[in-house]
Amino acid sequence: MEAWWALMLFFAVTLVLMAGFPVAFTLGGVSLWFAGIGYLTGWFDIDFLAAMPNRLNGILNNVTLMAVPVFVFMGVVLERAKLADSLLQNMAALMGGRRGGLAFALLIVGMLLAASTGIVGATVVTLGLLAMPVMKKNGYDEALSAGTICASGTLGQIIPPSIVLVLLGDVLSNAYQQAQLDQNIFNPKTVSVQDLFMGALVPGLMLVVLYALYLLWVRFRRPEAMPAIESSEQVSLGDLLKALLPPLLLILAVLGSIISGMATPTEAASVGSVGALVLAAWHKALTLEMLRSALKETVKVTSMVFMILIGAALFSLVFKGFKGDEAVHDLLNHLPGGKYAALFVVMLVLFLLGFILDFIEITFVVIPIVGPILLAMGFDPVWLGVLIAINLQTSFLTPPFGFALFYLRGVADIETRTLYKGVMPFILLQILMMGILLLWPSLVDFLS
Repeated sequence: MEAWWALMLFFAVTLVLMAGFPVAFTLGGVSLWFAGIGYLTGWFDIDFLAAMPNRLNGILNNVTLMAVPVFVFMGVVLERAKLADSLLQNMAALMGGRRGGLAFALLIVGMLLAASTGIVGATVVTLGLLAMPVMKKNGYDEALSAGTICASGTLGQIIPPSIVLVLLGDVLSNAYQQAQLDQNIFNPKTVSVQDLFMGALVPGLMLVVLYALYLLWVRFRRPEAMPAIESSEQVSLGDLLKALLPPLLLILAVLGSIISGMATPTEAASVGSVGALVLAAWHKALTLEMLRSALKETVKVTSMVFMILIGAALFSLVFKGFKGDEAVHDLLNHLPGGKYAALFVVMLVLFLLGFILDFIEITFVVIPIVGPILLAMGFDPVWLGVLIAINLQTSFLTPPFGFALFYLRGVADIETRTLYKGVMPFILLQILMMGILLLWPSLVDFLS
């Protein structure tokens, strides 16, 4: 009977979230209501809530999570500095004269923005505002344009330094240690954000290659969908280097220091933030007003992340109090097909939850429940983390609730049907990428 209480708690939280209530307060508020009702009816042991102060202390003293506000600040400063403007203008001028050149320029700029900012919403909106009118004006297929913008903009989910990977790294580290303790391994191994960054880099770049191959296929199959752009604007080598070198150096400084082991993610993010301020000054965008705006947005996003984390901690305690974790453990361990059937069910649930929840809620609410179970089955934590990140990225694109679709619809005049048609090939490519990782998991360890 307690498992039914846990199931009702999960569905109640989902329904309240779909009604539009704030995530953090929904997680905490609904959980407290269920805890109170469960206590009064004798189904919930109130002592479970006694662990909440320790959970709060652990959240506020978490060294890994200190990287979140610094990475957010770096991304916001780069977005305010109009980094995408100069990048896209120069890449379009260089490649636009060739058939399909603007689409490839868009993909390259999306990849560079992903590796320098890691903020999906801002990237999709920026690319939509800059590229969609130009592509429409020059006769690009509207569905292809929309799909390329959404897919390029969501690369920030998987290509480091990604906020998704920072949060996943922390949650999976705890889940991995719990899985080992459950197996009576009292000297547990750890997994770090650095490991996840290194593991995600090759699959992320392979995903870009898959996108590029698809665009090449469209170029030869339907050349009229990707016309050359006639432009009197010429780009010199100096202009191109001026646009490309600063973000490339920033990416090298941040990712290079993390992958080489010279700096922790938090330290590297600090280097990146200083670099972002230098880039903003380089683009003559660093003003007191811009800095104030960036700091305000950073505080807003960071507060949201930590409030959701606190609400998720409360939800987790109540869910465990109703023995929901035991019910999930029994379900996944008794599925016909073994551990891969369990993996498939978890990935399907995460994919479906991506329709209605943001990656932050999924990471903090669902992964702590299913992560230890999958890791105890023998899955590699880094490989599992990369697979989850690509899965969440896919849900960002999938109709009807994909967040990237809402971002683009907010800034571009495009029919819903056309938008859905444009993103479907890219969704299939991401599913293909997950299949490739299933067949060749060693791709994740390529840089290790």
